[in-house]
Amino acid sequence: MSMKILLAAIALLALAACASFDGRGIPQGASAAQVEAVMGPAADKRVHGDETWVYYPRQPYGYANYVARFDSAGRLIGIEQRLIDENVAAIERGKTERAAVEELLGPQYKVWHFPRMPRDVLEYRMRVTSTSVPQGLYVQATPDGIVREVFIENDPDYRLSECCAR
Repeated sequence: MSMKILLAAIALLALAACASFDGRGIPQGASAAQVEAVMGPAADKRVHGDETWVYYPRQPYGYANYVARFDSAGRLIGIEQRLIDENVAAIERGKTERAAVEELLGPQYKVWHFPRMPRDVLEYRMRVTSTSVPQGLYVQATPDGIVREVFIENDPDYRLSECCAR
């Protein structure tokens, strides 16, 4: 084994040891292959201006969607959690397009199609700063691609323990 390959393998192992589920510890400037080695395969990839955004959802029970942003040279700019209060607040009923929501928040956990309404409901699982109970975020879009409603409610799968439910 050549010295270059050995050093690269050691660097990748060190990178994986420092990084976590959310990509913390992956250094700025890392390659897409290094990010994928730590975070696993991406669920989606989009070009946004001169950047490439690579999405790593941790739905439904990780309550997070991460996006790794890469510059035009393919080097990591940073990794961001997208399911946050500020991003949800940026969604404007009657104005924001569904595609913009999907780009901002990343891949949804589920899409519910209601043909008689007619609407699609994008479901995300997330945490908000105002409560420790996980939340379900539901974004309703009509066939013209415009967001019509945004709801946040307690995660329907989350169960409080017996001691806390009284």
